[in-house]
Amino acid sequence: MAKKIVATLQTGSKRLTKAIKMVRSPKTGAYMFVESIMSPDRVNDFLNKK
Repeated sequence: MAKKIVATLQTGSKRLTKAIKMVRSPKTGAYMFVESIMSPDRVNDFLNKK
């Protein structure tokens, strides 16, 4: 299982979270990182999605 990293960012009045997960490429089989900045309530959906 890949490690999951979550960082909380504070910008003005909005609270954002940057989530990074490691996924395996279907073509080459190599691992790559997928990053996304979103609201904190959407983090679990992002990390559980394949």
